[in-house]
Amino acid sequence: MSHLHSDDIEKRAGVLHPTKQVDTSSGAESHDEGETVPMTKLQRALLKLKVETRGIERVPDDERTDTSYLNIGSMWVAANMVVPSFTIGALGKPLYGIGFVDSVLVIIFFNLMGSATVCFFSMFGAAFGLRQMTLSRFWFGWWGVKIIAIFNILASVGWAAANIIVGAQLIHAVNNDVPGFAGILIIAFCTLLVVFFGYKVVHAYEYWSWMPTFVVFLIVLGVFAHSGDFVNTPMHSGKRELGAILSYGSTVFGFGTGYTPFAADYTVYQPSNRPRRNVFFATWLGIYPTLLFTEILGAAVMTATALNGGDNAYQRGYEDSGIGGLLGAVLFDRLGGFGKFCVIILAFSIIANNCPNIYSVSLTLMVLGRWTRHVPRFLWSALATGVYIAIAIPGYSHFETALENFMNLIAYWLAIYEGIVLSDHFIFKRGFSGYHPENYEDRTKQPLGIAALLAFCFGVMGMVLGMSQSWWEGPIAKHAGTPPFGGDVGFECAFAFASVSYIIMRTIELKYAGR
Repeated sequence: MSHLHSDDIEKRAGVLHPTKQVDTSSGAESHDEGETVPMTKLQRALLKLKVETRGIERVPDDERTDTSYLNIGSMWVAANMVVPSFTIGALGKPLYGIGFVDSVLVIIFFNLMGSATVCFFSMFGAAFGLRQMTLSRFWFGWWGVKIIAIFNILASVGWAAANIIVGAQLIHAVNNDVPGFAGILIIAFCTLLVVFFGYKVVHAYEYWSWMPTFVVFLIVLGVFAHSGDFVNTPMHSGKRELGAILSYGSTVFGFGTGYTPFAADYTVYQPSNRPRRNVFFATWLGIYPTLLFTEILGAAVMTATALNGGDNAYQRGYEDSGIGGLLGAVLFDRLGGFGKFCVIILAFSIIANNCPNIYSVSLTLMVLGRWTRHVPRFLWSALATGVYIAIAIPGYSHFETALENFMNLIAYWLAIYEGIVLSDHFIFKRGFSGYHPENYEDRTKQPLGIAALLAFCFGVMGMVLGMSQSWWEGPIAKHAGTPPFGGDVGFECAFAFASVSYIIMRTIELKYAGR
């Protein structure tokens, strides 16, 4: 294909610079270094099984055959039409002591912010055919992105562990004889089976998997509404309420924005001439309404634990089996065996939630060094699965606290990432026309990354000053609420510190380094 020199990014974005293409007729692979090596028997077998063998190499135009906007939207509907989303909504009352209306307002506002970045970065995959962490080289440089990749790996594996604990709780609620670790293993291996085959199978699974889950959530809504057990827990006011709202908002934001560091991974096979706004809104329609539905439903059901001063089946179920027990209190007595079947369906919704984490963590590992590319993508997925199983099993008994802390940490680090990237995109690159995606393997044409890494450190400083956790309360957080924990403004401070410091230091870096 001829090289295009036009500044029209919609044309330049799809220019083919082959990096690793499999020639099935000759039995050889062409790598970005230009050498030709024989295909292994394993690679031939994988091709016959339609397993995706592409790693982080740029997807050329002639392979971008995913023309469905429904594939984009359904991907995010399935990933969020899950019990962990319901759980995030339910946390407002037990962890932060806020009322139902307060919870709903937090869910609406903070999800609007959190989901926007996922939608924004989804546009990059279609425009450039590059995975999110590979794209990050244009902001953090060849070496700096490796540090970002490590953060992404830790976040993805940790998030998968938190999610799978919810599924195990549901299985345990249905049958108390099934230990938590057994439920974790079942869901983890089912997830691995889906991500093993790669992009197309992940999209195909997500396209359909949300439907039975949605039906079950509608059943939960109908049964709970008919029960009359909803309690309009009152709103509060004052500084204590401010701290609780900010802290819960950090948790909600962390969940909503959690897919940001691999958003582009799921649009790389979309044609490069797709209108970017269409990709944005297809993603938004998949994420935002789904989060509102599941989280508000969770907040509503959790209000029933206030019945009779807390002496009720909902509270007992929650104390015994967490979210699984809460859902069991809604469904088991009223629907019997069918109610238990519904809860099992919800347990397996975790597969759709964890597929993006485990698929993308394998691609992120390939950014760490050329040596990581010699390991097939599916083997990295298997390794990540083993790691999050090892985390989830001992964490099973401390789920709520672990989930709160982890969602906050995701919010912190992604706020730093977003502060740097958005500043660079709008101020220095001035939109999509400022990128040269063909240079994704040329470190000499990428930023040094010094400004980004220093800004990242300043973002961490902001995070420390604003965060409010059981093990640390920053000085800014102390003034955002009442003792002992104040209010969590960690992600807001992290974003502000990272963005402002990056603008200053990137200006200096460009002046003296020129790139």
